[in-house]
Amino acid sequence: MVSVDVSDAVVTVRARTRSGVPAGCTGCGKTSAWCHSRYVRRLADVTLGGRPLRIDLSVRRLYCENPACPKVTFAEQVPGLTLRYQRRTPQLQRLVEAVGVVLAGRGGARMLRILNIVLSRCTVLSQLMQVPLPPLETPRVLGVDDFALYGDSYGTLLVDATTRLPLTLWAGRDAEQLSQWLREHPGVEVACRDGSLTYRQGITAGAPDAVQVSDRFHLWQGIIRRVQDIASAHRGCLPTALPPVSETNPAPIEETAEDAAADTRAGRHARRLFEAVHALPHTGRSHSSVARELGLDRRTVRKYARARTWQEVMRRPPCKPSTLDPYLDYLQQRWNEGQHSAKILHEELQTKGYLGHYQRVKMAVAPLRRGLPLDTPRERPPSPREAARWITTHPARRSPHINDRLPRLLDQCPELRHTHDLVRRFASMLDNRDAAPLPGWLDDLANSGLTPLAGLAGALREDRHAVAQGITTLYNSGVNEGRITDVKLQKRLMAGRAGVPPLRHRVVLIARLRRRYADRPTAAPG
Repeated sequence: MVSVDVSDAVVTVRARTRSGVPAGCTGCGKTSAWCHSRYVRRLADVTLGGRPLRIDLSVRRLYCENPACPKVTFAEQVPGLTLRYQRRTPQLQRLVEAVGVVLAGRGGARMLRILNIVLSRCTVLSQLMQVPLPPLETPRVLGVDDFALYGDSYGTLLVDATTRLPLTLWAGRDAEQLSQWLREHPGVEVACRDGSLTYRQGITAGAPDAVQVSDRFHLWQGIIRRVQDIASAHRGCLPTALPPVSETNPAPIEETAEDAAADTRAGRHARRLFEAVHALPHTGRSHSSVARELGLDRRTVRKYARARTWQEVMRRPPCKPSTLDPYLDYLQQRWNEGQHSAKILHEELQTKGYLGHYQRVKMAVAPLRRGLPLDTPRERPPSPREAARWITTHPARRSPHINDRLPRLLDQCPELRHTHDLVRRFASMLDNRDAAPLPGWLDDLANSGLTPLAGLAGALREDRHAVAQGITTLYNSGVNEGRITDVKLQKRLMAGRAGVPPLRHRVVLIARLRRRYADRPTAAPG
């Protein structure tokens, strides 16, 4: 018997189970039709026509006819509609769990309120935590990587590189946790990681037979950082990348820029810190002790101690090209012809395709009104980061701008040329997936006379087997980086305040939720 009441804002469905139909005991499973009494269960269901739906279901309490069963009476359950101790229908419960997985607590509560389902954020989170995690199967290819958890705290994420699904995560990135997990889940054959010594030791201790693969991206990233350090140490060579100055203006651009920077507040501050750091005796002293004496951060002391001049640590504003630069010759020509109105010049430039503001044209012709030459755009020398990008970019992908300036820079700086040759040799190994030249390349790296490259050679030599696997095999940590991006997204959705267990639940479950709905075929239109 079913009746519907829509008199108020809540749609109420009143139903009653049939009498005389046997039901299975929840304790022993034996069926019984011996009715003890009836009571009404109030179940919340998904909305109907935009209104909240409540089901008032009259169910029986039955006697268990099994004398050995510890239960004397039991309540009957309606398949697909009721669950023990549950005040929601299975359909609504799945909806609440899915919303909690996708949007977490506060966002999930807002979404459910839009659907006319009123639940607090704490209830949504508690329902999320009651969802069981899928059974963990030991992967053949395991991806290991770290991610920032809170501030300086880090966590570890494990990914099945074959299915591309996250397995688990935990706080911390020490070797003991990883080795313990590997011992509890034997069967890992390949482990992809970065160059971390911690993960190397953890994999070696927990899965000694697994093949370790050092990721190609992290290897290349480490080389880029060393090249940038070398470019910073040879900052004086960077202006040679610019085209030669004309005979009418022989003043070097770099000297002009440095003289101008020396008179700025930032320049005076950089010079004062440089002199203070280099004035102290550094024999046998660590950067931390110098930092405590000067009241500076240890990384600041290290940066200034490594610099040869204060200009090396001076930040320079980027020289951005102006949209007016292609029209400067035309402005000079029209000025010489007698047109001195900035408004008319701006209108003429607009007919030629200039989209900039009138004020920029007015500022450009201001020197001409004072009898000075028109300010022409001057190119700055490349920064150490730009020089490192020039060297590490594949020759086929370099722009004409780089192809014009890089050879000039390498001709004037033997250290950067040697660095360029070593980088291209390693890039050739990556392109050809050939690790045979690796031992000789490491020897040349150690004997290059360049401190950053010599330190890199020592680190790679200790991990040479994993480096060789990273060069030759197709395994990499790309799937790890993608999943870490997803972890950061889930953290932001929870405002960064969630603990590790809710974060683990959401990261593991949401990946499978996406996979489940992505695999479903879409219905044909019409």
